[in-house]
Amino acid sequence: MKKIIDSKRYDTETAEQIHGWDNGIYGNDFKSCKETLYKTKNGAYFLYGSGGPMSKYAEPCGNNNVGGSSDIIPMDAEEAFQWLCDHGGEDAAEVEFPEMIHEA
Repeated sequence: MKKIIDSKRYDTETAEQIHGWDNGIYGNDFKSCKETLYKTKNGAYFLYGSGGPMSKYAEPCGNNNVGGSSDIIPMDAEEAFQWLCDHGGEDAAEVEFPEMIHEA
């Protein structure tokens, strides 16, 4: 998927995949949701997500109906780090953001 946001092109075909996550619900289910964090060649992070009509990616499709969809969401480094930590990407967070991790 490609999307231009604020004059910047985000493209899942040319960016590096950092970490993928899904909510464990089968793809045909209305509540299914999948997200993948990417990094562009220029170091920008973005999330590509898709989901069913009862997911956060739901969108109106006429006649009071709702359908599933997909989207690209730009993220800064702090948002990308937090997303990784919240979605099982601790190993990727340690590789991508070692400066943000400190011993307890």
